[in-house]
Amino acid sequence: MAFIDYYQILGVTKTATDKDIKTAYRKLARKYHPDLNPNDDEAHKKFQQLNEANEVLSDPEKRKKYDQYGENWQHGEQYEQARQQQGRQQRSYGGGGGQAFDFEGFGGGGDDFSDFFQSMFGGGGGQRRQAKYRGQDLNAELHLNVKDILESHKQTLTVNGKNIRITIPAGVENGQTIKITGHGGPGANGGPGGDLFIKFLVTDDPRFKRKGADLYNTVKLDLYTAILGGDITVETLNGKVKVKVKPETQNSTKVKLKGKGLPVYKKEGEFGDLYITYELQLPTNLTDKQKQLFEELAKSSA
Repeated sequence: MAFIDYYQILGVTKTATDKDIKTAYRKLARKYHPDLNPNDDEAHKKFQQLNEANEVLSDPEKRKKYDQYGENWQHGEQYEQARQQQGRQQRSYGGGGGQAFDFEGFGGGGDDFSDFFQSMFGGGGGQRRQAKYRGQDLNAELHLNVKDILESHKQTLTVNGKNIRITIPAGVENGQTIKITGHGGPGANGGPGGDLFIKFLVTDDPRFKRKGADLYNTVKLDLYTAILGGDITVETLNGKVKVKVKPETQNSTKVKLKGKGLPVYKKEGEFGDLYITYELQLPTNLTDKQKQLFEELAKSSA
């Protein structure tokens, strides 16, 4: 049977640190995970090879044996006998005894590992235990509009063929992501499921600009109301409200309507504010009488 280069499988060098090996394994395992390649036999084979390589190189004792013998792996039995002899000597001197191999890998039986692995590490009748492998994390997007986030409510999503009922929090931000623990891909060998990450994409109301829970809008104000004062009607998310304009209000004056914004995320009963900015509108198509009045006003102000 052929020698297997575990370093090459993981794409690392023989001087790789434990961290390097762990990082390389996780990156490749995600790529070839069966959950993401359900009908790809080649990916499944690659995934098994990765687990076998990680099984050896992440275990200091197995890696030492592998590095020591390399392509001369047939002599592994001699190494094993020498190690066992050393263990017996340690016990005779009151030592703590030899350390048993703890074989971990992905899958159910010994067939998950190659003949090369079984020949080099499977001697002595040792039984390896199955590794619990965490399921793949999943990502989903949920499209909402502003009205969808005025109150917290439940909604059912279909993700990866499963119906999941979640709560849409009031005031959630555009682009905000929440995690639903355990609702990702299934784990293997009794391992935990992955997590589901849901990204909310909230379309703004075209009438308002949003900053957190606060809303901003520009309101047109006629010249006469600006000078003399009066009441105007302003739109909010929850309908129209009457706003009192002070006499001699200047262009670009900003007014706050308290509590007329969006719900504050995760703070029940709290709301942002609506800020309106007045945009002064000058009259057009004046009559001769109106022009005369403006001329008289101009003269009196000189």
